[in-house]
Amino acid sequence: MTTIGFIGLGNMGNPMAANLVKAGHTVHGFDLVPENLKTARDNGVVVMANGVAAAKDAEIVITMLPAGKHVLSVYEDIAPKAAKGTLFIDSSTIDVDSARKAHAIAARHGLLSIDAPVSGGTGGAAAGTLTFMAGGSKEAFVKAEPVLKPMAGRIVHCGDAGAGQAAKICNNLILGVSMIGVSEAFVLAEKLGLSHQALFDVASTSSGQCWSLTTYCPVPGPVPTSPANRDYQPGFAAALMLKDLKLAQEAAQQSGAVTPLGAEAAQLYALFNAQGHGGADFSGIIKFLRGDSA
Repeated sequence: MTTIGFIGLGNMGNPMAANLVKAGHTVHGFDLVPENLKTARDNGVVVMANGVAAAKDAEIVITMLPAGKHVLSVYEDIAPKAAKGTLFIDSSTIDVDSARKAHAIAARHGLLSIDAPVSGGTGGAAAGTLTFMAGGSKEAFVKAEPVLKPMAGRIVHCGDAGAGQAAKICNNLILGVSMIGVSEAFVLAEKLGLSHQALFDVASTSSGQCWSLTTYCPVPGPVPTSPANRDYQPGFAAALMLKDLKLAQEAAQQSGAVTPLGAEAAQLYALFNAQGHGGADFSGIIKFLRGDSA
């Protein structure tokens, strides 16, 4: 099987790497956090001393990092030392400009590359059902697809360099706005004396149906697997939703797109995070809308 270097073994990276190990790959991993390295080792990852060591002799290098500056720093560090033809896959969620710069670094050193951010949260990472949105050449995508499959429920080639990141921020713009809409509807229903279950039963089979309602319902009860039934433990943290909404707003400003609902959603999540709820699931925004999140 393939030798894979995996840099960034946090809440998403660790279960992703574990699924690669389960699929029979040899995974050389690195993370700056000692606890993450311990978890990775327990999952069968060969823990390395640094990113360069993790990437050495790897046929494929995967990064899952917090922001564009981290991805570019790692690429600048390890790309010059990688063998020609090595495939670099960045599954971080970062700005489109940084993604394109990462592709340029890889190309400068004779490497293949795709940007392949994911949707599905920690649950999807653990279950191996993530959706990968890939940007890059057809050659790079064809090489990447078999490696992504053990971590994926779906893999979509969205276009050239940066297209994966563009798809991710557009998708999460929809998600952030729709969750606020669903939450507002439940708050209004509560004021009108309508039960959560009654609203769910109607909206989930009517024109209000959406993923934020039927899969991630922000009130406990109607969807037993939603974070609302676990006191809003993530899931997908509100801090990460705010990050993605900010990326969407940056992209909108740079491209000249008009996204007033996205801008309002970003402001509401910024307030929710400022109250200290960045670590809660993003569906917990309903508490802010009720006025009981302080």
